[in-house]
Amino acid sequence: MQDQLLEKIKNAILNMVKEKKIGIAFSGGVDSTLVAKVCHDTGYDITLLTVGFAGSHDIEFSKKINKFLQFKHHVLEINPREFTRISKQIRARIKTDNLSWNENCIAFYHVAKLARNLGIDTVVTANGIDELFCGYNGYRQAIKEGPQKIMDLMASKLENEIAMMKAVNDVSGEFEVIIVQPLLSDEFIKYAKSIPLSYKITDENDLLRKHIVRKAAILAGVPESSANARKKALQYGSLIHKTLIRSR
Repeated sequence: MQDQLLEKIKNAILNMVKEKKIGIAFSGGVDSTLVAKVCHDTGYDITLLTVGFAGSHDIEFSKKINKFLQFKHHVLEINPREFTRISKQIRARIKTDNLSWNENCIAFYHVAKLARNLGIDTVVTANGIDELFCGYNGYRQAIKEGPQKIMDLMASKLENEIAMMKAVNDVSGEFEVIIVQPLLSDEFIKYAKSIPLSYKITDENDLLRKHIVRKAAILAGVPESSANARKKALQYGSLIHKTLIRSR
């Protein structure tokens, strides 16, 4: 099944990503590292793009993981002096008080800015894996109530993620950069939902989750320190969440 999952990820990328020179939104975690490895091995000209405040987890961890990968890698440290102004502009643009949407749009604003500075028009993300493979902590609570509760939560999270990524592209459009999510395509969603839940999460005490993804990542050559790393969401790993809360 790991082989099949890798093939489905590859096909999802090939079907949606037509540009050969692309950026990868990269934190060093299992999802973004797996997507980067598949894109590289499929023949794309990739550049890893990492954003965050100086000393943040994502910047330090991404550098550590890329010591194994040896891909082109660029980092943009967010300027604290500009953060409040930019975050207010983004909030006004996307017209929502949803904290997660604002945090992700701020992160991808900086990813798009970095991509534009490097002459990259298309950035590929791993969005969709956490939703489809029970990556979020909420799935531990859902499993207590049975499989249907997990599927209901998955549907809700997918709906939110797809809508949020439209807002992300509205923001990235300022730099004429497209943020692409191959693993939120209808075909991949249908396939991922067909994978038994036992391959994704075991029980309410499962702190790791996404087990089939982690096994596929190791099969693809992702370093074990990335494949087995606990989830750390973009807004937390970059310190955007902490800084945004503090600035309010």
